[in-house]
Amino acid sequence: MIDPWASSSVDYDKLVNQFGIQKISDMINDIKNPGRLMKRGVIFGHRDFDIINKKINNNEEFAVVTGMMPSGQMHIGHKMVVDQLKWYQDKNAMLSLPIADMEAYAARGISFEKAREITINEYLTNYIALGLDLEKDNVNIYLQSENKELQKLSFQASRKTNFNQLKAIYGFTPSKNMAHVQAPLMQVADILIPQIEEYGGPKNVVVPVGIDQDPHIRLTRDIAQKLSEELGFITPSSTYHRFLTGLSGDKMSSSKPSTAIYLNEDPKTASKKVKTAKTGGRESLKEQQELGGEVDKCVVYEMFVYHLLDDDKKLEEIREQCLNGTLRCGDCKAHASELMEEMFENISDKQTEAREIAKNLI
Repeated sequence: MIDPWASSSVDYDKLVNQFGIQKISDMINDIKNPGRLMKRGVIFGHRDFDIINKKINNNEEFAVVTGMMPSGQMHIGHKMVVDQLKWYQDKNAMLSLPIADMEAYAARGISFEKAREITINEYLTNYIALGLDLEKDNVNIYLQSENKELQKLSFQASRKTNFNQLKAIYGFTPSKNMAHVQAPLMQVADILIPQIEEYGGPKNVVVPVGIDQDPHIRLTRDIAQKLSEELGFITPSSTYHRFLTGLSGDKMSSSKPSTAIYLNEDPKTASKKVKTAKTGGRESLKEQQELGGEVDKCVVYEMFVYHLLDDDKKLEEIREQCLNGTLRCGDCKAHASELMEEMFENISDKQTEAREIAKNLI
């Protein structure tokens, strides 16, 4: 059972085998100019991405859907979604960005007014500051609570499932409030809405998500097939990315400040937080030199992989120096800290203008 509303540790290989997810690595050579996250295995799995890849290669129409649940502060773990959206935007994809304020209300008890405020000041502002163009004609941003077409589609989707199926996917019990039960059907509609006539009719859609969101993908794919005869919908594709480990070694979470570096923090604070991150270093310098570091357990190295180093050659050098014991954890942290401060200075410089643009998007 995967719970899309709870933080938990993940066995990626087990999930790939158990739920029939295909490996991106098996088709990476067929992807033209794959993004950094694809090349480095951060995006590790997919369902039918080969179909989307053909659309990209043939310069044909397709859409990308990724929702944002406005329930807290945006952190660097969320940045990987924006990086993926930028890659798709460069491929001329239509972007559909639902704001899951109804899910936030159902799962977190956040008011619609507060959700709008968080959306503008956290998500939309930082999406823009990170380089995503949200003013293009083929970008669709909406609040679930204000989209009547979405609500109609969600109701149509509800006829194609039942409580037993939802219970099997999500583990719902009779004590679960009905708003929480309805929330997945809103997400189904979010994923399918680019295919309605108002947005150009049926088309291929890809949804980049963390593996914890796969229950929504499986439900949507099933319902899309059932709606295909009535509405002509095409079964959506998906890709799956790994979670960025939190500073303490657990999953990075908006609700746990000790694990996260928030995108609205000042550059100096972000830099200092890097120095608190768990490393893969040994207990002593002598042991580090003799055995080398445990690079795959190092949060700092992970930051290089996900965000801080574009140069694959430099990344490999750091990895080798760690493994052979010549790179000390303190020096590695200092390097990462400098790069994080530079990244945040760039984000901070753009946030004021980005916030003004964000206010006019919803």
